[in-house]
Amino acid sequence: MKPHFYKVPVSLQDSFRISHDVKANFGTIWHYHPELELHYVVRGEGVRFIGDNVSNFSAGEILLVGENLPHTWRCNQEYFQEGSGLQVEAILIQFRTDCFGRDFLNLDELHAIRVLFERARQGLLFHGATNQKLAGLMRAAITATPFQRLMTLLSILDVIAQSDEMEIITSAKAFYQSNEMETVRLNNICNYTLANYAQPITLEEIASVANLSVTSFCRYFKLMTHKTYHDFLNEVRISHACRSLVENKMSTEEICFESGFNNLSNFYRNFKRIKGLTPGDYKNRFVV
Repeated sequence: MKPHFYKVPVSLQDSFRISHDVKANFGTIWHYHPELELHYVVRGEGVRFIGDNVSNFSAGEILLVGENLPHTWRCNQEYFQEGSGLQVEAILIQFRTDCFGRDFLNLDELHAIRVLFERARQGLLFHGATNQKLAGLMRAAITATPFQRLMTLLSILDVIAQSDEMEIITSAKAFYQSNEMETVRLNNICNYTLANYAQPITLEEIASVANLSVTSFCRYFKLMTHKTYHDFLNEVRISHACRSLVENKMSTEEICFESGFNNLSNFYRNFKRIKGLTPGDYKNRFVV
């Protein structure tokens, strides 16, 4: 399963593309394009594939995907169920490095932007105040005039270039041209996890999905994702819990067990470890 080339639909009168998408899910096609992509998940949760990295995603995440870096966002299984009524929402800004003109980046004042574009080749995930600034600018860009959009993109790049609140997503030697068998295997593991995270999943069970022994599976999964399967499974469960907390239709105890955790203390411990705050504090940030 090789990544597919995707032609970003930029109109003739625009030098880059801004889109605000609200739809059933993000699809499943692993793809790449020469444009850099700033991706803001407003609503939705699941697993994202960026280069050789496989990680959980949830609402509020903003990252920058470099040129020709394969990527896809795969929503949790319930988003694909007919009649679920669930929708995802995202704001995307897609642009080429020369969208301001071929010689623009050669200006001495834009040295930091040139460095940023090189760093983006491995993908960048933003945190803290940088995340909040970018969210505001990207929302404003949706309804801005063409000239304001241009200035907003420059402001966005300046915020990122001056920030240290980011982390690199892929390894230095990300497998951009993936081995087909390994990609299919990893795909099967993620699909099974997204469909069954609410139930106990043993290492023997998931190893059989990958057609590997338990020992070989643990070594393989750590090599491919830089984390243990147990950590990955808990991230998927916490992602589901986050959406349930924001919906505010169940108690925290009900959400705990519905998300696949077998006791409240385990749920609270993993939630705090992954999200950096308690379920109650997370809920208070979104529910008024």
